[in-house]
Amino acid sequence: MSDKKPISSVNDFVVRFANVNGSGSASANELFARAILRHGVPVSPRNIFPSNIQGLPTWYEVRVTESGHLGARGGVDMMVAMNPQTWDKDVAGIEPGGYLFYDSTKPMPSTKFRDDITVIGVPLTAIANSTYTDPRQRQLFKNIIYLGALAALLDMDPKLIEQLIGEQYKGKEKLLSSNIHALHLGRDWALQNLKCPTGLRVKKSDKVGDRIFIEGNSAAALGAVYGGATVCAWYPITPSSSVAEAFTSHCKKYRHDAATGKAKYAIVQGEDELASIGIVIGASWNGARAFTATSGPGISLMTEFIGLSYFAEIPAVIMNIQRAGPSTGMPTRTQQCDIIACAYASHGDTKHVLLFPEDPAEAFEFAAAAFDLAERLQTTIFLMLDLDIGMNHRLCRPLKWDDARQYDRGKVMTAEMLEEGRDFGRYLDVDGDGIPYRTYPGAHPTKGSYFTRGTSRDRYARYSEEGTVYADNMQRLVRKFETAQDLVPRPLQANAERPTKYGVIYFGSTAPAMDEAIGLLEARGHQLDRLRIRAFPFHSSVASFLAEHDFVYVVEQNRDSQLRQLIVNENGIDPVRLVPIVHYDGSPITARFIAKAIGDHQDHLKVTPLRKAVS
Repeated sequence: MSDKKPISSVNDFVVRFANVNGSGSASANELFARAILRHGVPVSPRNIFPSNIQGLPTWYEVRVTESGHLGARGGVDMMVAMNPQTWDKDVAGIEPGGYLFYDSTKPMPSTKFRDDITVIGVPLTAIANSTYTDPRQRQLFKNIIYLGALAALLDMDPKLIEQLIGEQYKGKEKLLSSNIHALHLGRDWALQNLKCPTGLRVKKSDKVGDRIFIEGNSAAALGAVYGGATVCAWYPITPSSSVAEAFTSHCKKYRHDAATGKAKYAIVQGEDELASIGIVIGASWNGARAFTATSGPGISLMTEFIGLSYFAEIPAVIMNIQRAGPSTGMPTRTQQCDIIACAYASHGDTKHVLLFPEDPAEAFEFAAAAFDLAERLQTTIFLMLDLDIGMNHRLCRPLKWDDARQYDRGKVMTAEMLEEGRDFGRYLDVDGDGIPYRTYPGAHPTKGSYFTRGTSRDRYARYSEEGTVYADNMQRLVRKFETAQDLVPRPLQANAERPTKYGVIYFGSTAPAMDEAIGLLEARGHQLDRLRIRAFPFHSSVASFLAEHDFVYVVEQNRDSQLRQLIVNENGIDPVRLVPIVHYDGSPITARFIAKAIGDHQDHLKVTPLRKAVS
């Protein structure tokens, strides 16, 4: 019996499933999240899985959040503990007054429980073994049985779950009926043997609205299709592989000629990441819109070709789905730790454009925009996602596209322009924005040709190692980067209700947790203006924001506060005025973490120092 009052909450709690990788639990856990969505209640799920194929612990967390907070909250209200290996850790993570759901087929010693939680035992293995004889069926249907029991405990409508199962197994009547049977085995047992519902309940609502439920990687891949990409070259690496897989699926649907059925795209799995980016640069040089998807180790291998793209000024798009590094790091954990590596990728003086979407909707929009930017600026564009956005389903606004939108191919010298006698210098800046004209291969039979090289050359692409010629070219590249400031997505600013001398800067997947943390900080009496950075190079409004505040917190998910480093480096600001708020254990940053870190610092600033009394 719990010595603390059980948590009581409707449509606002966190359920975490602790399973073993390869047990078939993933589909049942996702079905649980989708079923709550069908109740009209927003959810924010996160899959935490190991980098091996099977046998190691895996967790699936579902935040039920009618208020719409989609960042990780921190803490667990109900733990579905199905993995003996992680039992102690899982039980320790439950909030006081929370609930422990476990398979009670085998008795557990009382020392394995806590006095301040409610323990709910269901003999899942016994129920499965008495119903099924096949070992694999026993394992798979045990997952559906615990889903049924949870439906009773949380007061969920079983018809909505049945509807989802029906959609999943449409046309497969045998699988459909067997899954529904397993669902009711668990639900009926719970209703007959347990007090249902618990203090945690799901109540039908209408808070989902018209939002869609989609993974960031899939949205980015669809953005590539709408952005005009016809070539994808890639090498498998977690957590980016599903970008190329989704692009393949989308192209099969949208990129086949209706009359002939001919594919109008090319997807190539290179021998490694270096080969993949080489293919992308070659295709882009020929006029195609091409991209690759990778993660940190892939970026390391690609840097030589990235330097070629920068110096020879060839468009390319790289979708970097960041994970924990360095080296192999934690391949299935999330971080924002490739900021510096991508901003200055390659040897020598380089600066690259980075885009920071906060959710799948922006991943779609920024992916499409990346191809316009790559051709407009004739350089590599990085779309900086991470595992948290890329491989987890998110609720977001519907993806929208203007069919009247025209692709921006940038400065392209046509045959007609060449015939008119236009002066064509491949690296000639004619209007001061740092961006030269280029020609497509075969644009004209006798004019518009040039050497593409990675070595120094003059404005007309003629080889030269003269210092003044080299410096002239490098300075033009700086002007081009400055031009990019007004082409990339601008930061979004939101001011506090009252004037304040404190601000916070954040970006990407930190956004949902940061938005929620603001409310927690206001409850502690702290007011902050906030600025969400959406791209590098930084728009002039970033410098203005810094100038307007005494202290600015920089929230990010890496050890070295890499965005802060970039801000200091590019704006020449005193580092003391930028306070790092960093989280880097591989789990998504939480609102509680941000609010505590900033709140504690704010409390310290408010302490009045003791002064010596004047006699």
